[in-house]
Amino acid sequence: MRRVHIGELAWPAYVEKVRQGVPVLIPVGSLEQHGPHMSMNPDVLLPTAISERVAQNIDGLVAPAIAYGYKSQQKSGGGNHMPGTTSLDGLTVTQTIRDVLKELARHGVRKTVLVNGHYENSAFIAEGVDLALRELRWDGIRDFSCIILSYWDFIDQASIDTIYQGDFPGWAVEHGGVLETSLMLHLHPDLVDMSQVRNHPPATFPPYDFFPIKPEWTPESGCLSSASRASAEHGKLILSVCVQGIGDALRTAFD
Repeated sequence: MRRVHIGELAWPAYVEKVRQGVPVLIPVGSLEQHGPHMSMNPDVLLPTAISERVAQNIDGLVAPAIAYGYKSQQKSGGGNHMPGTTSLDGLTVTQTIRDVLKELARHGVRKTVLVNGHYENSAFIAEGVDLALRELRWDGIRDFSCIILSYWDFIDQASIDTIYQGDFPGWAVEHGGVLETSLMLHLHPDLVDMSQVRNHPPATFPPYDFFPIKPEWTPESGCLSSASRASAEHGKLILSVCVQGIGDALRTAFD
């Protein structure tokens, strides 16, 4: 297969691809606990795997992943109090995104795609993009563009129905659940131990956030729903749907 990772290319080969105007995909993840049954790096591994396949399909490139993200929130990621979860301040995430985009623009890249794998990153990615575009305009660069996406937004209702059989708990409590575990079983089965899955109902929270957090709100497993229905077959379906959907979108989005 064609090399798509920028870090694996010699600089002349990279420059040649940039001159062709190819899009550069940047996975953005986090180091965050995902329950007792799974490693703590799905938020990096999953958007990276998707980015690799999309880049192959659209003749793009993949930048090194941003491996740390914004603080895990209790109602979407279990909470930043959980052991192993290692997070950045929002300002740091924003400035990292800004700096990476400005460097890519300096190389001559003009089309970029931020592939988010950690829900909490979303607002800070957007802020980083906004600052980068503003500062690039100061330097006279006005043809730089960026797409921000989260891979799970490309999972269609038919796939949800197939996987969850009418019992979908909602994306808000899917942390460490069927979606991520299935993808990891398909892509990195050595990092999943299904014998350690805790079978419990989806977490429930009041309609507000409380700080400092109340640890007892988070299920003991750290997951917000059970991964007991996860399978490599489901992961293969999810991966295919995401790669196809993102690729289709990017083929026309920059026009």
